[in-house]
Amino acid sequence: MIEPFTVPVTVRGYETDVQGHLNQSVYLNYAEHARWSLLQAAGITQAGLQARGVGPVALETTIRYRRELLAGDEVDVSCVFDWGEGKTFRIEQTIRKTDGTVAAEITAVGGLLDLTERRLVADPRERFKELAADPSLFGL
Repeated sequence: MIEPFTVPVTVRGYETDVQGHLNQSVYLNYAEHARWSLLQAAGITQAGLQARGVGPVALETTIRYRRELLAGDEVDVSCVFDWGEGKTFRIEQTIRKTDGTVAAEITAVGGLLDLTERRLVADPRERFKELAADPSLFGL
């Protein structure tokens, strides 16, 4: 098992709801931020993906809310790819407060879309190996 890629985030006041805790939709933004940060750290850009005629797509996302987050809380958002077989892959993410408290667990199923054919590529693992300057960040 590789060490999870993580990015720090501070909860901003405007992201909270009337109860004072982080709005449910913002958890998805944090997860997406971590995923794109991982792509960037591995040397993959949006422009590079478009030039190669592919783009990542979300097929399913599940969030388990564990503890509330309040304005000013500092968290680390992790991101680990689980490749398996076939056209899809899983992404496991945890939003964890700096004291170790797990605030949310996010599991996503994704794929890599061929932008011309509008179909998932057959082997996203191999495509990520080709695209990334540092495929080890994806566990490859």
